[in-house]
Amino acid sequence: MADSELPQRRNLDHRFFIVASVAIVAAVLIGFGPTFYLKPLFVTPPIARTVIYFHGFVMAAWVMLFVFQVYFISAKKIKLHQKLGLAGVGLAILVFVTGMMVTVAATKYGSPSAPQNIPPLEFMIVPFGDMIVFVILLGAALYYRKNSPNHKRLMLLTMMNFIPPAIARFPGGLTDSYGPLWFYGAPTIVTIALIALDTWYNRKLNKVFLFAGMFLIAAMWIRLPLSSSGAWLGFAQWLTQ
Repeated sequence: MADSELPQRRNLDHRFFIVASVAIVAAVLIGFGPTFYLKPLFVTPPIARTVIYFHGFVMAAWVMLFVFQVYFISAKKIKLHQKLGLAGVGLAILVFVTGMMVTVAATKYGSPSAPQNIPPLEFMIVPFGDMIVFVILLGAALYYRKNSPNHKRLMLLTMMNFIPPAIARFPGGLTDSYGPLWFYGAPTIVTIALIALDTWYNRKLNKVFLFAGMFLIAAMWIRLPLSSSGAWLGFAQWLTQ
């Protein structure tokens, strides 16, 4: 790549992540707005447990942290980005802990957002898997924290990991009509498109982005056959006792 092209490539890279962060915020608001973030504006079932409030605000903080971190990199405020990243580790722990608490509670006591035609122990693999994949992708992002191209792409995938729960709640009955073909299919297509677009404008395939993206996609779809397996049901039964 010619030196004269580098500033243009960097600008495209910044725009890529800015657009992605805005799209993620929009997806979260559309999916969770009526039942949580914008609840006073809608007539929706009451929030059943206090831990849901805690987890919801923790997740909102995580999404906004990602948005701010993207902005700080774009504005070349690297030191502030790094300092905020350290605080983000503590927030990530809260994401995991509260996510697991909500997952167990929803399985034991029920949830209005859970599919009525899927046994709770089987469906539990969906949010449980979200938390495990989050930890793996975040761990990889921290490992590559001194490698900016890999780090920021892995952080983007940690956010993509939480898109299925959001779009599963989109209005219009898409989840009821299409099930996993919608809430896993759409993120699968978007993830592949992101990798392809990133490769096109950088004129180079980022292998870490590719492998992590394929891991994210595989981790989504493999939950479907595993959800009814004896091994998973036994583990889920033990976890919810």
